[in-house]
Amino acid sequence: MKRFLISTLFFFITNLIIAQLKVEVYFDFDRYDLNSQATQTLNSWIAEGKNYKVTQLFGFCDWKGTNTYNDTLALRRVNSVYNFLIKQNIKVEKNLVIRGFGEDFKQSPKQEENRRVTLIYEEILPQKEVEKPLPKSDGPTFKEQIKTAKKGDAIRLEHINFLNHSAKIVPNSEPILLELLCVMEENPTLKIEIQGHICCDTENKYGYISEARARAVYTFLLRNKVNRKRISFKGYGATRPIYPIPEQNSQQEDANRRVEILILER
Repeated sequence: MKRFLISTLFFFITNLIIAQLKVEVYFDFDRYDLNSQATQTLNSWIAEGKNYKVTQLFGFCDWKGTNTYNDTLALRRVNSVYNFLIKQNIKVEKNLVIRGFGEDFKQSPKQEENRRVTLIYEEILPQKEVEKPLPKSDGPTFKEQIKTAKKGDAIRLEHINFLNHSAKIVPNSEPILLELLCVMEENPTLKIEIQGHICCDTENKYGYISEARARAVYTFLLRNKVNRKRISFKGYGATRPIYPIPEQNSQQEDANRRVEILILER
């Protein structure tokens, strides 16, 4: 009986999963110091008392001023947020990704929304009633995969999500899209094909969804000033599944439902 109770408790024990989330911090015009509203935003986030780890910081500016000036201003805003986090003893990833986009991104018509820092973080969340702990990913990051990839290699774009039967990208996909954008900017000779794949389509009725999703990622890069000569897109429907269709379980469906980056030229 005691052994049964221990096994039952082990089954229902709280396990940990990591969710990638973001906080937006806004700045006054032509300033990089944290104003009272920005400080309140960060303090409110910290006050929730959850277990955070900051993984990425991205700085942005409005279009006023020169590109060089705005690039510097964006990085100073990132630095202000970083220093605040350190003072508040917030855990920061050892290999923290820091990037200043200046004004080189799709600008909002509301200028105050462009003067910001996007803070990407992971939150350790409880997950109850799981049969076994989720495996920890010790594999290479997307950037590391790109760095070692050769012409013809296909790399999955992890953590990109769309609305059901739609090409609309959900907001929590922004971190991987920004990471892809960074990769394209840091590797100016890189040329890629964005490939869309879907699952569960035994009659090939919904191939258009895979193309629309690939196009959505392509459009994001175009809007953020990636040269169209370096990127293309194609939808493959369910013609290139990792697992045979019909799939046997939801894990196989998730594996087949994906967006990949094919390396065309380094």
